[in-house]
Amino acid sequence: MKIFISSARKGLEVERDALDGLIRALGHTPVRFEDFSAQSTPSREACLKAVASADVCLFLLGPFYGHVFTETGQSATHDEWVAAQAAGLPRIVYRKQDVVFEPAQHEFVRVVEAYATGVFRDSFHTATDLMTKVVEKVKELESVPSPLTFAKLVQQPDIHWASDSATSQTVSNHEAVLELNVVPLYFPGYSARELDQLEESLMDRIRATRAVGSEVALNPFRSDGYVAVEVPTSRPRSWDMPQPGELVECRLYRTGQLSIRATLPRDGLGAILDRDDLPQQVASLLRFSGALNIVQANRIVVAVGLSAEALMSVDTFDPRQSRKAAHPVGFGSSRRPLRTEPDESVTLAALGAGAGEVAPHLARTLILQAGR
Repeated sequence: MKIFISSARKGLEVERDALDGLIRALGHTPVRFEDFSAQSTPSREACLKAVASADVCLFLLGPFYGHVFTETGQSATHDEWVAAQAAGLPRIVYRKQDVVFEPAQHEFVRVVEAYATGVFRDSFHTATDLMTKVVEKVKELESVPSPLTFAKLVQQPDIHWASDSATSQTVSNHEAVLELNVVPLYFPGYSARELDQLEESLMDRIRATRAVGSEVALNPFRSDGYVAVEVPTSRPRSWDMPQPGELVECRLYRTGQLSIRATLPRDGLGAILDRDDLPQQVASLLRFSGALNIVQANRIVVAVGLSAEALMSVDTFDPRQSRKAAHPVGFGSSRRPLRTEPDESVTLAALGAGAGEVAPHLARTLILQAGR
């Protein structure tokens, strides 16, 4: 498991450092901002991306709230709490005893402990006390069975691929676009009235996930059979500057299918299919789909694909520098797009706690197709 450790460092230095070694000793991967290497992306963005790639978030509540970001008016821990909540990730909370909380931290604790939206938390006095409790909780998580169940499909569902029928004003036709499609099984579809209501709420749902900054101007639009919202991509300062993958569109069909599109990471030599980054990006899109709180079916079919027009490489994405050479996988007009062909349905947990389990297979299938 990837366990993200979230807290202000001040006042919890000993506990944070002790947790790092403990989680490793238990055979899992701790994720802390102290371990992040130099990156071109802002620190806040890097932390929220790390939350999205985690399996569990562990929150420590100490005396200090932390630096407040002007973008959100909240601390990093508060932002991470909102992101974990929106993604449906398990949240483990420990509150330090015998310390005086500053006012902002006291208010944050009230949010965390809110009856309707918060979680029950434990407390600790010393680092040793905390370590004992974390060991017990991690062992408990290890024993929890997977929330996923798979079943063979009797019949392939109809899947609408946005790349077949539409172009987006947000991305170029020659840019590599990753598309995730979630098809609810045994769903009758939306009435015209229901689709109208979802169209009105779609932008608010996207904002609520915190996947898009409040300063980004979303562009809603509607076509025959679906409603959608485009998300403008940020532009690098220079053409060859490395650029991480970004959300570009959310589309909801009358049939109930939910489609999410995002660009791949890229640098001056083109788009990159990264064996390590792609599973995380797919998992992030799965969790984003769940956080929209639209798909309610018990079982779903998930398919991913890549647009066919662009050139891309199976390589390693480095946010700090552009590559010097690349061996692109060419598509061209005569090539079919890369797409998974689902033969199983899965429980709705694939859009939450099970995203990290579902995503690697989908990503690996795309990379194998690209290699051929």
